[in-house]
Amino acid sequence: MSVTFYNTNVESRLLLGTARYPSPAVLLDSIRASQTDIVTVSLRRESNTEKSGEAFWELIKQAHVRVLPNTAGCRSVKEAVLTANMARELFDTPWIKLEITHNDNTLNPAVVELIEAARILTRDGFDVFPYTTDDLSVADQLLQAGCQVLMPWGAPIGSGRGLNNVFALKTLRTHFPDVPLIVDAGLGVPSHAAEVLELGYDAVLLNTAVATAADPVLMASAFSQAVNAGRLAFEAGPMHARDFATPSTPVVGMPLWSA
Repeated sequence: MSVTFYNTNVESRLLLGTARYPSPAVLLDSIRASQTDIVTVSLRRESNTEKSGEAFWELIKQAHVRVLPNTAGCRSVKEAVLTANMARELFDTPWIKLEITHNDNTLNPAVVELIEAARILTRDGFDVFPYTTDDLSVADQLLQAGCQVLMPWGAPIGSGRGLNNVFALKTLRTHFPDVPLIVDAGLGVPSHAAEVLELGYDAVLLNTAVATAADPVLMASAFSQAVNAGRLAFEAGPMHARDFATPSTPVVGMPLWSA
């Protein structure tokens, strides 16, 4: 079930965010229950104070996972690049989840700035995970900018709507069969994650659906199982939907009965 991002092999296809959990203990237990190998961390949130930042970093170390810092909250190329450089120094990793948004209501990716920032960061040696839309042309430009992973959204961040445009996501998978694709944002229940993996996507990244559940630890476990089930289903080769019925029991050769 392993997958490779930027020449790094990980066992889990579930990436987990670390915001909005009711307590540090619940966060740690949820990370463990999810069986994830990668957690995302907002540099802005975790470095508000030196003391809280150190405490959070110690917590993450206990989980024995890889950190994917993100640029959440950034509104410009300059701001995102500065945040990425600070994250590389703080977390000692070239990985960065690049996120630039303008609209506070939708948190839509600002794709023009995203492409420019991706080009700058890859040139500076970063391994960029761009949070983007499901637009094919934007995806192509991000790859040309040097990204080797794409993170299209399923729906707006925190909406829990699932996959708003399955056709667009299928199109991305078809056009970029060898590029690692991670659906990031909008997933609300484990069945959404299973659907993503059934489409042939490589992984999902989620936060709100687990952190705000009545039982985050149990929900983390549910998502872990859903991701595994979805990937197994994809590898098994699922049947195609049909517009007509097909008997599961053959009628040819069956005996005829008469009164």
